[in-house]
Amino acid sequence: MENLANQSSRHAERFVEFVLSMGRDEIPQRVIQQAKACILDSIACGLFGSRQPWGEIMASNTVAESAEGPCTVLGYPNTLAAAPAALVNGTAIHGYELDDLIVGAVVHPGAVILPAALAACELSNASGLKLLLGVIAGYEAMARLSLALGAEPSQRGFHVTAVVGPIGATIAAGVTMGLAKDDLLAAVGLACSASSGIKSFAGGSGGGMVKRMHAGRSAEAGVRMCQLAVRGFSGPRAAIDGRFGLLEVFGGKTANAERLCERLGDHWATDDIWVKLYPMCGGIHTAAQLLEQLRGDVPLRARDIAAVRVGVSKFAAKNNGDPAPVDTMGAQYSIPYCAAVALLADPKDPAMFSDSAMARPEFREVASRVALFVDDKAESVYPNQLGARVELHLTGGEIRTSVALDAHGTPADPCSDAERRERFLKLGSAALPPATLKRLLDVIQRLDALPAIGLVTDALRESADGVAPTSGA
Repeated sequence: MENLANQSSRHAERFVEFVLSMGRDEIPQRVIQQAKACILDSIACGLFGSRQPWGEIMASNTVAESAEGPCTVLGYPNTLAAAPAALVNGTAIHGYELDDLIVGAVVHPGAVILPAALAACELSNASGLKLLLGVIAGYEAMARLSLALGAEPSQRGFHVTAVVGPIGATIAAGVTMGLAKDDLLAAVGLACSASSGIKSFAGGSGGGMVKRMHAGRSAEAGVRMCQLAVRGFSGPRAAIDGRFGLLEVFGGKTANAERLCERLGDHWATDDIWVKLYPMCGGIHTAAQLLEQLRGDVPLRARDIAAVRVGVSKFAAKNNGDPAPVDTMGAQYSIPYCAAVALLADPKDPAMFSDSAMARPEFREVASRVALFVDDKAESVYPNQLGARVELHLTGGEIRTSVALDAHGTPADPCSDAERRERFLKLGSAALPPATLKRLLDVIQRLDALPAIGLVTDALRESADGVAPTSGA
């Protein structure tokens, strides 16, 4: 890593200077609008995730043990101190493999950035525009840091969202709070030592709930490091691209600090957002979509299916092949199980990844008939595109085939505004009534004109049942 160590640390510092200088007039209108859509989508995922077991456990534990404060907890009327609120909300947003993804960088920004920026906004009584600027800056940070790390961290088993998440959350919170440059650089230096997260959740023996927490811990760290820095707790200024910095330690041979500022101010991370329509690993979406299309409008029966072949990247073929997952996390990372659901049921339905669904013999039966192979085209475009080639062999002898490089919801085939609105209302209904959700849709569209975000947070606290989580939840 001698070459990287000898590089000037100005790449990271230049990026921090850029995000601190961002104003409404310097940001394209499309980026502002996409940021609003990302905020809405993250809120919806968080409301849905707040009603999942891991969301409830995290909320009940944190409410029971953390200090009260001014910050919103998605899905509940409680308020918490800023860092604990970010922890709970990040865990909820990342709670069902539905939160957004950045194509190419392969990180989940919304589950990390929105909780940190929202808590920072409430903590500092910042405006709606400041919240938007923080979200945009945080998305840029996560995407660019991931690209600067290169492929090595993911290939070694690090969950890159949790590696770059603390820094992205720190930048989002710092911009929202209006930190000075030296304070933000100190906070970033601290956040680099909070980077962690291994992909043991995809190891094949049951993933448990830990991945959901990765986003929450990253968001929590971002808020905490900003709070420490403004009180004088110092950190190394070159912790990203200096000697023994984040890029050198995690990125290894694939690290390239120049990517931090590549096309800065020209290409925006929000242009690369993928709205995930299936509650499963992003690398499985294209295959699931193709199989759902091949089967037709009516689900097939297990006895109709002789065999299924799915061609994907080498990485997916190696790491997503468990035919008999034992928990929800495992099911969401299993190409054979997701293929079975796509052929026999509704793969967009989160209930299909519950314990009761996984116990259905027809799902297990069809999953056992799914064979994976490395498809040359899918391999050649990975990770910038997550393509797939599928073959559906029916018992009558018919063979149906299809191939695609991009799933619906990706920038190459984006969701319509109507689809995103429907998704927000459907996911959000897990915790809030329709009238409140419709009010949120309207308020977020006016976010950049709001002197404070009380209209947003007041609506978010209108829990459907009005019951706060307790330590026994």
